[in-house]
Amino acid sequence: MTRIFDDPASFADEALHGFVAANGRYVAWVDGGVVRSTETTAGSVALVIGGGSGHYPAFAGLVGPGLAAGSACGNIFASPAAGQIYRVAKAADAGGGVLFSYGNYAGDVLHFGQAQVRLNSEGIETRTVLVTDDVASAPPDQIEKRRGIAGDLAVFKIAGAAAEAGLSLDEVERLAVKANDRTRSLGVAFAGCTLPGAEGPLFEVPAGLMSLGLGIHGEPGISEQPIPSASELAELLVSGLLAERPPGADRRVVPILNGLGTVKYEELFLLYGKIAERLTDAGLEIVEAECGELVTSLDMSGLSLTLFWPDAELESHWTAPADTPAYRRGAVAPRARRDVEHLSQELAQDEQGTEESVRLGRLAAAALAQVRDTVVEHERELGRLDAIAGDGDHGIGMRRGADAAAAAASDAAGSGVRTVLGRAGEAWSEKAGGTSGALWGTALIAFGAALGNRARYTEIDAGRAVSAFVDAVTELGRAEPGDKTMVDALLPFAASFASRVQSGAPLPAALAEAAATATAAAAQTAALRPLKGRARPLAEKSLGHPDPGAVSFALIATAVAEQFPSLAAGKADPS
Repeated sequence: MTRIFDDPASFADEALHGFVAANGRYVAWVDGGVVRSTETTAGSVALVIGGGSGHYPAFAGLVGPGLAAGSACGNIFASPAAGQIYRVAKAADAGGGVLFSYGNYAGDVLHFGQAQVRLNSEGIETRTVLVTDDVASAPPDQIEKRRGIAGDLAVFKIAGAAAEAGLSLDEVERLAVKANDRTRSLGVAFAGCTLPGAEGPLFEVPAGLMSLGLGIHGEPGISEQPIPSASELAELLVSGLLAERPPGADRRVVPILNGLGTVKYEELFLLYGKIAERLTDAGLEIVEAECGELVTSLDMSGLSLTLFWPDAELESHWTAPADTPAYRRGAVAPRARRDVEHLSQELAQDEQGTEESVRLGRLAAAALAQVRDTVVEHERELGRLDAIAGDGDHGIGMRRGADAAAAAASDAAGSGVRTVLGRAGEAWSEKAGGTSGALWGTALIAFGAALGNRARYTEIDAGRAVSAFVDAVTELGRAEPGDKTMVDALLPFAASFASRVQSGAPLPAALAEAAATATAAAAQTAALRPLKGRARPLAEKSLGHPDPGAVSFALIATAVAEQFPSLAAGKADPS
């Protein structure tokens, strides 16, 4: 039971601030997580990790020389928002590019992906390596679908050591991928964990039984069975992982025995002794084992075993020095402290826009107010469409996002258009959540970045901004025409708009024709079966009904097109 808190809603934030206060020699707070409080080598790769809170030492406890440069920290068991990840990465960047690495969970993939799109658009080369070590979460022929659990440590340590050694982003990424390919984990749980303020655990395991393959957030295991003896448990874990020995693995192996929260160290040590015996009996040579709490789940009663098979190249990075609040190996020379507070202030500053950029920023704020009004008007309709084959929350999510974006844009009006749309995109993503929140948030930020901060703008600049909007949605969402998504209305809109602009049409006419094209395309999605998202398993129910994402885009495009002459003339109220 999690008992120590004032307000359960602020538990994660207050815990993070306390962690920083206790570990100032290693980390400094930034809005969204933590970064190293000491200097990093100019030009080096920044490894940025992260995920939900509640897993300490993962993720903030692994920030320091030889390991991560920063960690984005979400709420309990919830992905950090894209804006948080972006700010942490900006603060951690040392000029050599950024490598994101985190467990393969849908929310993390979406929000880290959104931050990656934004960073790349700003010229900070950013890559991602997902951790997929949990053998219980998908079969061997679907490894890319597996979750990341305590195998995080192996991948993070290799990538962090490679970055510390001054290797290029290509090399750091390659080694992280190689480490993940050679890492396998299997976990068990005896009892569930309890969120702060909750009256009971997230899940329960029947008395006398153990859940095999349970995830670190309480995801279902693959079976329940009587609690075994220590020797039997060691055999179960070792045999399950040796059956998944990766191609190319030799005799040398790193065992990582991880406690999930309430299994005591003495119990872990006892079990590790049994595990080591079985590994030796199998003809394996143990290399630099780890035994303790490494990736926890609040107060969950359970543990996991990870086997990592390094070759000579990986072993040199696994054994390299590291110095973090929760993980230390070898000796690391003292580092000078960074002025992170000044850096955070710089990140929070508005860009000084040109006169024309400020005017365009006010127009963007007024357009977003119109978007908000349109979404509010059609919220129920969008929810009804989404409920046919989904969970019915598209209208609510769009309203939350549009409300937040309009408010943020109004507050930023007076800044340049890049700042206005950047703030609006962050707000949309963080308040809306879900896929649509991430897509609209990323697209608005990309749209603003493409417009930039110029002394004058032309129709060609508008076309480039629309292209950036499209690229952001398609790169992040990975949807293609015919998948029955927002893309099925967006791409026809963009093609029509580009064609009309290139032919010399004025913007109001180009927008109006493109919006009409999007509306027709959205209606045509009724004949499609969904190939992406939550509606995919209920494809037949979706037939005959248009996609809510495509419909909401068409409604917004139409509203902006209808109001554009008034907006451009400055007659609309941005509030």
